[in-house]
Amino acid sequence: MKAIISASELASDLAGPRPPTLLDIRWQLSTAAGTRFDGRAAHAAGHIPGAVFVDLDADLAGPPGPGGRHPLPDTDRFGAAMRAAGVSSDRPVVVYDGGPGWAAARAWWMLRWTGHPDVRVLDGGLNAWEGPLATGTEETAVGDFRPTPGALRLLDADGAAALARTGLLLDARAGERYRGEVEPLDRVGGHVPGAVSAPTTENLTESGHFRPAAELADRFKALGVTEGTEVGVYCGSGVSAAQEVLALTLAGIPAALYVGSWSEWSSDGSRPVAVGSDPQ
Repeated sequence: MKAIISASELASDLAGPRPPTLLDIRWQLSTAAGTRFDGRAAHAAGHIPGAVFVDLDADLAGPPGPGGRHPLPDTDRFGAAMRAAGVSSDRPVVVYDGGPGWAAARAWWMLRWTGHPDVRVLDGGLNAWEGPLATGTEETAVGDFRPTPGALRLLDADGAAALARTGLLLDARAGERYRGEVEPLDRVGGHVPGAVSAPTTENLTESGHFRPAAELADRFKALGVTEGTEVGVYCGSGVSAAQEVLALTLAGIPAALYVGSWSEWSSDGSRPVAVGSDPQ
């Protein structure tokens, strides 16, 4: 099963006899005071026909707290949200967002982690779609998906610390946050000691599409992935890191996600913090 789908392939599938369930996961990280991005309003203003809006903060994450800004949601609540969006276990799902694939990849990861067998991310997001857009909201039949967590590997803080010593822990945030030069969201800047900087921007081409699998494999090899290397990824709160897990998947490299990420790690003053470009 491919983890991504092109806009032309999606158009063909939507016109076919068994169209996928289509989810709009538009979301933006806001680091400044003021009006938050309203994904639901953006969806109503224009979306791929048939797409149902899913709220990342409400449906793909639990309330912020000691576990980070976007901890795992309650499984029952997540399942109810997916069924309300029309997700069924025997029907393919395609997810998209409006940016670098962060939010869509979080939805992809959540559905795959809880056992859905066929989920793909629209490569390039809404910007890649050349067909007409629909407005308003979509009516959809309730699905039957029942989440069963555990299908993908998951890290907690202790597991991430250990992996940084025994395998390869990738930090998917921008380089300046990794180095601790700026920190717009969390208590302190820097990175998990031993983690390697691997910004998600380098997974994409200038057009916003994922790089070819061979290029991604070369990128991760240069960062330290070798045969048998155990790999994990974190970011600020487990959203952009999901995009990096997706990129690794495209390259044929399984990777675990540290969902709590830096927002959890840095909230505990007893955990060590490294700064600068040196992993240690």
